[in-house]
This record gives sequence, structure tokens and C-alpha cells, in this order.
Amino acid sequence: MQHVFIIGSRGLPAQYGGFETFVEELVKHQKSAKIKYHVACLSDQKQGIHFDVFGADCFTINPPKLGPARVIAYDIQAIRYALRMIQKENIENPIFYVLGNTIGAFMSPLARKIKRLGGKFLINPDGLEWKRSKWSHPVQSYLKFAEKMMTKSADLVISDNEGIEDYIKASYPWSKTRFIAYGTELTASGLTEKSPSVRGFFGKWQSKEKEYYLIVGRFVPENNYETAIREFMKSDTNRDLLIICNHEGNAYFETLRKVTGFANDSRIKFVGTVYDRDLLTYVRAHAHAYIHGHEVGGTNPGLLEALAHTDLNLILDVDFNRSVAENTAYYWSKNIGNLSELINQVDQERNFAELGNIAKKRMANHYSWDKIVGEYEELFLNES
Repeated sequence: MQHVFIIGSRGLPAQYGGFETFVEELVKHQKSAKIKYHVACLSDQKQGIHFDVFGADCFTINPPKLGPARVIAYDIQAIRYALRMIQKENIENPIFYVLGNTIGAFMSPLARKIKRLGGKFLINPDGLEWKRSKWSHPVQSYLKFAEKMMTKSADLVISDNEGIEDYIKASYPWSKTRFIAYGTELTASGLTEKSPSVRGFFGKWQSKEKEYYLIVGRFVPENNYETAIREFMKSDTNRDLLIICNHEGNAYFETLRKVTGFANDSRIKFVGTVYDRDLLTYVRAHAHAYIHGHEVGGTNPGLLEALAHTDLNLILDVDFNRSVAENTAYYWSKNIGNLSELINQVDQERNFAELGNIAKKRMANHYSWDKIVGEYEELFLNES
């Protein structure tokens, strides 16, 4: 049996973001009976409580509440707990798969302990976390250093985006790397035009199918909300801009309102969050176009979902995004007037079904969870 310990997500069942969804899909789509997953779960409960989720052995870790540093303590405690478990149960050749770089400055002695027990240490660096604007310069410097130290300790660096893999190779030439994509759900929404939740949504926001542009994503500056909104306001379209994000109670919302004046444009509508996945998929599928402005990170799950369900995608032209979408989308830059001109260009045409089919085919061929899980299982079994 190959035992794989997954550290760095908040755990199962998934309630949050990309890493949590990845872990859930990995264990939910498990094919090989030769692999046993053990998943650390951030919890306020007593440490070391074990429970089963989709056949994975989940165990609680309750680190001290240290503010942002709690995630570092969480990863350290999770690895130490797993090491004790390995020794107690005489587990041979374990694999540790650590998600994210936060623990990097403290990883070297832990990596040595893993290897003394015959284990392998794999990491997924995620995106370029150190570039996110929410971090102060000292925190950015730490995260960049942590990234470097993680690559020095790891037996393998797994990137879910080819652009990130290229960055790792160029920045840390000592690293052994592997690209395995992130996955996405390909199933269409089960809702119809007449579904109450659908009509309720469009009634509330006074919009209708194919008469809106759409943005979905974390409400942070590096996702270029300001550029997208400014450019949309300059465009000639009569369609709405529906923005699905966690803007409520966020100081950035007020800043954005002041610098763009979007409150004076009735086309721009901040929807808030939509937790009903079927409804969100329907809204994606019936947008005239999806606007993607993510600039920091690797493969963004929202971009995969857009390519899997939305016919027309207007995507910020950076390496990470282009490596995912390739020739299935239109691209824009942050130059003044570029996106607004693109919106005017695509606004007159109503049918982008052919382009959408090309995007959906690419997602099915390269980004289905079955394919991704198969690649991970092959890797884990060959790493033992």
C-alpha cells in the first residue's frame, strides 16, 4: 500500500478554495486500491481526531491562533503528527505532498526526517503567492524566500500550470519538476430557463440570458477589477456587467467605487457570492462573455470553469492564462483602451458556439478530473 500524506490544504470536506477542491476531487475520483490518502484538516477540535471522507483518512490539527502565522504552525504540526503516525504504524516509503510554500523556511529539518523514514517529499508551489498585493513587503520577501527553500528540500516540484513550471525551472535550476494540470467539472448545469432559482437570479439583477458580461473571482486588486471595470465603462455595449465576488465588507470595494465611479453606471452590478454551483454554472453558460483578469498565480479554477461552460472568454494575456486557454479565447492587455475595444468588437456578434466548443473540447481532453487523478496516481505509485 502506498501511503500519501497531504499537507497544506484546510482539509476535507472542501469548503473553501482551489487546494481544498483539488484534494476532494483527488480522493473522490480515486481509482487505484493501492493508494491510501491521509489528509491534514485545520480544526478547532482536539488534535488527532480521525474521520473518513471519500475513503481518505482525515486527521485534525489544531495549531495555536497566531494570526497569519497560524498556517505555518499548522503545516509544521501536521507533518510532525504524520511522522509520529508513520513510526507508530510502521508505514513504509510514505509520500508527503505539501501544498503551498508557506512552511518553506522551516522545511529543511522536517524533510530530512521524512527521508530518514524512507519517504519522499513532493510540493505544489501553487502560484506566485509572494507577488500578491495583500502582503506587506516583509511578508512578500519571506514568501519568496520560503519558495526557494521549499525547492531546495523537495524531491519533486509539481506545478499545475506550465507557466509556473517554466518559472520554477528558470528560478531554481536545481529543482526536479513535473507538470500535472488542475482539473475542472465538465458537467453542464441541470437548471433550465424556467427553473425558479434561474428566474429569481435574473429577476433580482434585472438582466437576462446572453445580455451580460461576467466576472467571477476573488475580490483582490491583482485580479484587475479596476482595469476591467474602467474599460467596460468606456465600451459602447448595452449589456450588463455582472460581478460575482466576495465584495461585501471589503475595503477594496469602497476604494474601487471612488476611483472608477462605477456606481454611476447602471450596467455594472455587484452580485456578491453565488454558492449554488448549478446556478453558477448556468450563469456562466449564458453569459455573452466572461472577462478574466487574474494576473498572479498558476492555473485559476475559475478560468477552467469558464472555458468549460462559457462560449466567449476574454482573458488577460499573461503566460499562466495563455498556457491554459491557448487558441480558445480572445486576449486583452492592460493598455488603456485595449479591453474596451475588444468588448466593442465582440459585442455585435451573438453566436460564439464554435469557439466555445473548441474550449470545451480542450477542457475535456486536458483538464478533466479523471485525467488529472490518473496522472497523480501513476506518479504516487512510481515514486514509492
